[in-house]
Amino acid sequence: MRSSEGHLTHDQIRRAPKVVLHDHLDGGLRPSTILDLAAAVGHDLPALNAEELADWFAASADSGSLELYLETFRHTVAVMQTPEAITRVAREAVEDLAADGVVYAEIRYAPELHVDGGLSLEEVVAAVQRGFAEGMEETGIVVRQLVTAMRQAARASEIAQLAVAWRERGVAGFDIAGPEAGYPPTRFLAAFEKLAAENVRYTIHAGEGFGLPSIWEAVHPCGADRLGHGVRIAEDITVGPDGTPVLGSLAAYVRDRRIPLEICPRSNVQTGAAPSIAEHPFGLLAELGFRVTVNTDNRLMSNTSMTEEMAGLVEAFGYDLADLERFTVNAMKSAFLPYDERVEIIHRIKQAYAEL
Repeated sequence: MRSSEGHLTHDQIRRAPKVVLHDHLDGGLRPSTILDLAAAVGHDLPALNAEELADWFAASADSGSLELYLETFRHTVAVMQTPEAITRVAREAVEDLAADGVVYAEIRYAPELHVDGGLSLEEVVAAVQRGFAEGMEETGIVVRQLVTAMRQAARASEIAQLAVAWRERGVAGFDIAGPEAGYPPTRFLAAFEKLAAENVRYTIHAGEGFGLPSIWEAVHPCGADRLGHGVRIAEDITVGPDGTPVLGSLAAYVRDRRIPLEICPRSNVQTGAAPSIAEHPFGLLAELGFRVTVNTDNRLMSNTSMTEEMAGLVEAFGYDLADLERFTVNAMKSAFLPYDERVEIIHRIKQAYAEL
């Protein structure tokens, strides 16, 4: 649906309720918080004030390479090695998302990256949950954890067990992240089998830094409930002789099964998965009826918010409030939250959009 009355205003978009499924805790810190925490632990930063630090993160991430993009996390992870620091970052993430109109969020992070200071994996999860609980009490929004295993490491089964152990205490599911090339998701089949046996939901980063084989493995041997990014499924769509899009068998399978795509437009441009927002496959995938969702990925590195992501899509594709509502409901339908809780939030979203 395209607006014939001009684009939505930034304020209208900010006030619209939003759902984010793909947001990294260590990619969303406030620059001022990084400065405070780095000073406390003696970690050297590439800039000495919040504004310069924010600019450095955005410029460094804007490289066109997923591997270089991931380098920026060295600084954020370094300052998240104590319970107090982790809890503060988690609480502030909830506050920042709520201020941006988010009503439900799943925030992911890799517990194994936060044990350099001597914390156990359990202590890391507990520290994050304390921060989320404080933020939820303050803001009234609903936030859940996704615990992530790093593809280049070998702790996926341990992290999967964490997801099982904490499923009633704030952890909604599991994820794998990190460099896709050379680290296929099938390396972690044992972890996915453990999760499936315990009926735990999981998403897999796929179709961002690597193409269709990554998506195929995530969907088929691994059985992902959602695709983290998944944007390169567009590589399985061609144009027929009459100009109509033709879906390959994998694209058709993903669409037919309603497998959600956790699309992060700005991040995709930064890592080279899309040439620009205007040329992003989101428009095509939405038009063809894929279950697309809008996400931030890393708010600090991409200098973004849910409002900014949606505003970019509105400008590129002429979307109106009905479109943004559809993408938001898509996300809520795809959340790793019990059905009745999802339905309740969907009703609130629809009511809020009706009022807008």
